[in-house]
Amino acid sequence: MGFLFNWLISGLAIVIAAYLLPGIRLSGFFAALVTALVLGLINAVIKPVLLLLTLPINLLTLGLFTLVINALLVLLTSKIVPGFQVDGFWWALAFSVVLTLVNFGLSIFKS
Repeated sequence: MGFLFNWLISGLAIVIAAYLLPGIRLSGFFAALVTALVLGLINAVIKPVLLLLTLPINLLTLGLFTLVINALLVLLTSKIVPGFQVDGFWWALAFSVVLTLVNFGLSIFKS
């Protein structure tokens, strides 16, 4: 039951972030749920490998390169999910930042 609730909250966060940013297009709530699922899988599988491979540059930039990795993973998600479109790298970067802030705000309801 906890997984389903977290998935719905993540989908809601994606809808809110897409509503706030004009460079992000979402075809509906179902596309947001698929985006949340795919982004979660990508973050669980690919992100740790990328963080390990880019550890020197991440240390050099004091962790700010993680934002670039997040934006690239959002762009990868937009290529996989048909109802989710991102206009470019900078919109993906803004989406990842807004999504983090919205998830933080919605985390009040998770506990």
